[in-house]
Amino acid sequence: MASWREIEKEIPELAARVLASMGKGKHKTMATLRRDGSPRISGTEVDFRDGEVWLGSMPGAMKALDLRRDPRVAIHSPSDDPDEANPGAWSGDAKLAGRAAEVTDPAVREAFGVPQGEASHLFRVDLTEVVFTRVDEAGEHLVIEMWHEGSGHRVVRRR
Repeated sequence: MASWREIEKEIPELAARVLASMGKGKHKTMATLRRDGSPRISGTEVDFRDGEVWLGSMPGAMKALDLRRDPRVAIHSPSDDPDEANPGAWSGDAKLAGRAAEVTDPAVREAFGVPQGEASHLFRVDLTEVVFTRVDEAGEHLVIEMWHEGSGHRVVRRR
């Protein structure tokens, strides 16, 4: 697993594209696993701070309970619709996956504005996958740039 800082250091161009895509809107889509193993999709906010990816949620939120039980998580950036007349102008979208670790350290929680004693959840995400998808400038190929734990960085072009 990797921190966001490690991704930025290893593949800064991919990290910059992902960060820009994640910054397109406040709300991202997050997938967690329910107790029975089925997926749960939730809205969430993501914070890239101090070289890490952070998630928060309200006390007792189902997504937080999912992450406590099974830390696997996937996050998808906001996505805009491509221009059918100029698909190469599409800004693309980003995906992250990894494992979420709940942070209980009072000093870290306070740095994120969580008052002492508040039951809100704060998670740090250790990354196993970083993906940015776009259409090439000619509008002819889907370009998928990715980093996966254990296999590193690569780019795939699909027609």
